[in-house]
Parts: sequence; C-alpha cells; structure tokens
Amino acid sequence: MKKILFIFFTFCAINLSFAQKVQKAIKITYQRTSNGKLSENQNLMFVFASKDLSLITSDKIIQQKADFPFEQTFVDFNTKTISQWAQLNATKSILSHDTEALGKQKFEFSNETKKILNYTCKKATTSVNSNKIEIWYTNELGLKGGPGVLGQDLGLVLETIRNGNSTLTATKIETIKAIPSVLAIPSVPAVDQLTYKDLLWKSRFVNIPVFNKEQIHFVSDAKSNDSIFRFASGTVIVRKIKFPEIKKGSAIYVDVTQQSNGDAYDRTGSVFMIPMDKKQSFLDGLKNGVKTLPAYENGNGKKYQGVVATDEYNPLLEMMRFFTPFGVKHFNYLELKNKAWQDSVIYRQDISLLQPKLSNQEVYIGMFIGNYDAGGHKASLNITIHQGEDNNPKGDFILPLFNTLNVMEMAGQEYSTMFDNEKGLEMTFEVPQGYKNFKLSYTTTGHGGWENGDEFLQKKNTILIDGKEVFGFTPWRTDCGSYRLSNPASGNFGNGLSSSDESRSNWCPGTTTNPNLIDLGNLTPGKHTIRVSIPLGKPEGTSSSAWNVSGFLIGEK
Repeated sequence: MKKILFIFFTFCAINLSFAQKVQKAIKITYQRTSNGKLSENQNLMFVFASKDLSLITSDKIIQQKADFPFEQTFVDFNTKTISQWAQLNATKSILSHDTEALGKQKFEFSNETKKILNYTCKKATTSVNSNKIEIWYTNELGLKGGPGVLGQDLGLVLETIRNGNSTLTATKIETIKAIPSVLAIPSVPAVDQLTYKDLLWKSRFVNIPVFNKEQIHFVSDAKSNDSIFRFASGTVIVRKIKFPEIKKGSAIYVDVTQQSNGDAYDRTGSVFMIPMDKKQSFLDGLKNGVKTLPAYENGNGKKYQGVVATDEYNPLLEMMRFFTPFGVKHFNYLELKNKAWQDSVIYRQDISLLQPKLSNQEVYIGMFIGNYDAGGHKASLNITIHQGEDNNPKGDFILPLFNTLNVMEMAGQEYSTMFDNEKGLEMTFEVPQGYKNFKLSYTTTGHGGWENGDEFLQKKNTILIDGKEVFGFTPWRTDCGSYRLSNPASGNFGNGLSSSDESRSNWCPGTTTNPNLIDLGNLTPGKHTIRVSIPLGKPEGTSSSAWNVSGFLIGEK
C-alpha cells in the first residue's frame, strides 16, 4: 500500500506538459518471443505515441505493481531528446536527458517489406555491441515511436529482432484520445547520463560495506574501535555485520580491493566468517590467545590450534582466499618500459553457497593478510546480494569441517605442516537426518617459497571419506604471468622471467583461489571420517613447506 500511495502522489505532482501537449495518440502492445516461442510470464510492453512524443512503459508500471527499480523512456521528436526516468525505491527517483543519441543512430536500409497488423513495414538494420538488430517500421500511421530507443525517428517501429532469435512484436494498436496524465515526465532534478546509469545499477542489488580502506599491518599496539576489532598485531580485522533475509536462488558476491601500503611481498589473504553456534569460537582465540583454541594432533609432535571442528567448536568458514601481488600502488614508482602498473587489485568471488549461513543473520566477518610490515596493506570489503533465480543447486545445510590457514600467524598459530605425517588431516563429522546430494567445498594452496618449497612443486591432494578416496587432483596455476601489471616490486631473474610469472600451487600473486566443489553423493546419517592427504616437502634449513586447506560440507533437503 505504501508503494502504491507513493507512486500515486508522485505522479499527481508531476509536470503535466506531456499530457497537455498530446490530444490524440495510439497505444501499442508488444510481446516477446525467443527462438520462436512466446516468453512465459512476461510483463507486456506498452508504447504511447503521438505526433510529437512517444513513451515506453509496461503493464506493471501502469498497474502500479512494478518492482523497484523501474524505468520509463520518453522521446520528444521536436527537440530530439530522449528522457529516461527511474523510480529507484519508495522515496527516490531520477531523471536524465540525452539530446544527441537520437541523431547519432545509423542504419542500413533494405527494400524488404512485410505486413505487421496489416501495416506495411520497412526494414532497417544496425549493430549494437556486436549484436545485429533488425527494425521493422511503418510510416502509414504518420506517427513515430517504438519499444526501444533504436529507430524512434524512423517511423512507428512494430518489431525488433536481435541476433535473429529474440523478437519484440506489436500485437495490438489502439486509438486513445489522450495519453493519461499519470504517465507524464515527473518534475524531478535531472542528473547526467553516467550518474543516472550508476544510480540505477546500484539500486538493483543490496550492498553491504564491511571494511573501507582499512589498514592491515603488523604493529604491536593495533587498536580496535567501536566497530572494527583488530587482532594478531593488526594483521586480522573483524566486524559484526547484520545480513537481511536472502532469498534462495539469490547470488551473493564478496568484493575486496587491495593496495600495498608498504609491504612489497605476495601475501596470503582470507575473508572469513566466524561461526558462533557452538560453545567455543575462533573469536575466543583472537581475544584470549591461540592456546585457548582446541588443538589438533596427528602424532607428528606438533599442536595445530583451531583448525578442525569438534563437538564444541567450529573452525573459520572461509569465504574467499586471495593473494596480494608484489607491492601494487606503493611501489608503482619502480618503472619498467611499456609497463603501466595497476592502481589496485580487485578480487571478486561468488559465495552464494553460503546463503544458509548468512540470510537474516548477524555474524562476525573478518579479513586477514599475513605480513610483518608496519605499513602493510590497505583493503576494502563489500558483500553484494543480487536477487534472482539461480538454476544451480544450493545447499540447505552448511557444516564447517576444517581450515588450516593460520590466520593468527602473527600471534603464534602453528603453520599447517600436519601433512608431513601419513595421517595428514583427519577428523570425524556427523551427517544429520533429512539431507542428500552432499558436496565438499575444498580450497587448497601450497606454500614454501624457495626452489624446493611446495609453493613451486606439484603435489597431489587426496580426499578420503571413511577410508575411500573420493577426490584426487594436483592443484596448479600456470597463468600467473597474466597479472604482471599488478606486481611492480616482483623480482626479476636472469632468464627474463619475473617472480610473479612463476607457476604455483593453486595461486598467483594478485588473484583469488577458486574452491573445488566435490560431489560426495548421499552420505548416510551418522558419523563419518574425512582425511586430507598431501605429500609435504621436507624442510631445508630454516625454510619449510605448508598447505593451507579449508573445507565445508554442503547438503540439500
């Protein structure tokens, strides 16, 4: 009701010049077809056309049932002006005018004709962004207009065909005495076209800002404030975030923008959620010290803090694994001929699988960048929610299993060297009743940055469920040279390669690492064992290898 009343009062306060100027007009109804089939549940498009003006609108807008945001397009043939108006939400609308676009349209004309609704139509063709557009228009009505901005000044467009398979065709033409005043251009302040497009785009999704150019660095006196907590000498930042209800099928993305603020090296980064649904959480370790977290032991003599789930604890749920490049922004003064360094690195990843853990929840979201530099890095983090129907199956059940990335590295958390033992990483988990089609989301990267370190060696990762191998692969990235322009401080070798060019164990400086989605089938309810086995390389002097692996279980109802 609030939405309907707002639209009513908005249109009552509009500039009525459009309606007053038009005394006689027609209304054209259009339908969409794709590959010859009528599109289902479509919102019919309407065009109102007169001698001087045309208006593109829709059935739902006229019925005041359109979802926000919605648009209407007006064309004034006397001034050759295309005006676009958008209602972004219940309280904000915007308007933009373009006096040049109509005159810049170029067409190839054909002698072909055909009948549409008993009117003889001519054919004009153009190309937009490599899409071939056919426009069928008639001059027999003495009016101009159409269902899009293309061809508005040719005559009355009764059909448009894109790439030969997507068609918009007029199905009815009605004579009306006047265009209803409710459809006139509202009197709202106009903005430039770029601002209009930007505001309209941003209104189509929910943006949740988490961090904005926060410094992630190594200092002994890192201080928290009312909203952002800093841990592990400033290398970990955490904030509590409230998520709205997220409809199943929506797309969720995490975006990180990162720059060096003094650190020249490629560093491991992670965006994570801290599960709080058990007696103990990783947040306790951040606050009270790494030794307060439950330790995992496999017989190699070391204790690995907080890396596997227990009856009373869940490890970090990783949302994104990323790697900083060599000194982007801060070291851009290191010039090389014909190299124009990037200003920052943007990482973007789809995390829609985590919808059950985020929807209508208040959760702790954190970011880690491992470094020992007082300047460190600056990073921003946003999470965006895009409503829509995604045909890919999504989980109803999410269970964090393990995360060996030592996020508290600078506070003493052990490096993930448990793979030097045959047992590797092994743990027990429980499958509840009522779920099927289980999958494991598994993220893995190898580390050990010297010639014989696992960062530069191909090592098979093997996953076993209840003692049976269910997945095995060798994680390896060969495309690292593609990101050279983000790595101004990368070392250069005598053979002409840069360090950032080198292939690595599933990561490159300046990129994200994609998780593997592993089908596990219909696991029976009850307890199961999972083991991750990797042939870890031997230490050399003070250098050692490690593998950062994280995984969570997904189940469908």
